[in-house]
Amino acid sequence: MDFSLAASTLLSAPVLAFLLGALAVAVRSDLKIPEPLTAGLSLYLLLAIGLKGGVALRSTDPAELVLPLLLGLALGVLIPVAAFALLRVLTPYGPLDRGAIAAHYGSTSLVTFTAAVVALGSLGIAVPGYAATLLTALEIPGIIVGLMLARRGAGGSSSWRSTAHELITGSSIVLLVGGLAIGAVIGADGFEPIAPLFTDAFRGVLVLFLLALGIQAAQRLGALRHGGAGLVGFAIVFPLVIVSAVTALGALVGLGVGGAVVLGILCASASYIAAPAAVRLALPEANLALPLTASLSVTFPVNLLVGIPLSVAVATALG
Repeated sequence: MDFSLAASTLLSAPVLAFLLGALAVAVRSDLKIPEPLTAGLSLYLLLAIGLKGGVALRSTDPAELVLPLLLGLALGVLIPVAAFALLRVLTPYGPLDRGAIAAHYGSTSLVTFTAAVVALGSLGIAVPGYAATLLTALEIPGIIVGLMLARRGAGGSSSWRSTAHELITGSSIVLLVGGLAIGAVIGADGFEPIAPLFTDAFRGVLVLFLLALGIQAAQRLGALRHGGAGLVGFAIVFPLVIVSAVTALGALVGLGVGGAVVLGILCASASYIAAPAAVRLALPEANLALPLTASLSVTFPVNLLVGIPLSVAVATALG
């Protein structure tokens, strides 16, 4: 692993802001980020990612999108199945809770993806135009598979129509898909007048958002006492195995360094925006504290601190 890549990620402003938030909780500071502000920052990031992805997608050869999209969709089905099976070995949880966790790990994390894009940009590595499209496409399949595994294992049933409606009409999907569409329509010329808001201010907003997430993650660490060592081990090892294997696969099939890193990070990240809403609707009996704490308090910082530089190192070595 290239330790200079790890250092550049560790010392980036977003990661340091996340650590500052966690430190504030550890020293019992009264630092708080108002929930409406955090929600607003999230909406901004979603729309900005969609807009910039749409602009880049307009100049992307459609043939270039086919391979990463097919790979991503296939992995979006396989990863939650693997997570569900591994959790059965590592934890004492029933199918409902294992399915809920698998749904989170089968979906994607906008902020982890954004941090990876920022890291690639700081290293001068081009981000493929289809990156935001992959983010949007991979958010849903893993959630659906996780919910199906949970219901099948528990011998129950649920309304898939209402679950699908909740996912498709959720703010994350609406803003990402809508932003992609707007960016693709207006192109680079139409985006130029609003670029100062959605490009120049982007990293500053990400720093504030990660500060808020650092506070939230540290506050939820206590919930892991009920999850056992198995869940903690899963939340650390599983994403690192996935990011290494998928990044290597992406590099070997010719996605390039940027494409391989994007695919690897998307598959290794865990959702804490779209997945919780879907699980709350479809699996009200599941303990939502388990997947939220594992994904936000363990896997998210692991991916920020180790997963992203590891992915870049693997892709650079192979690509």
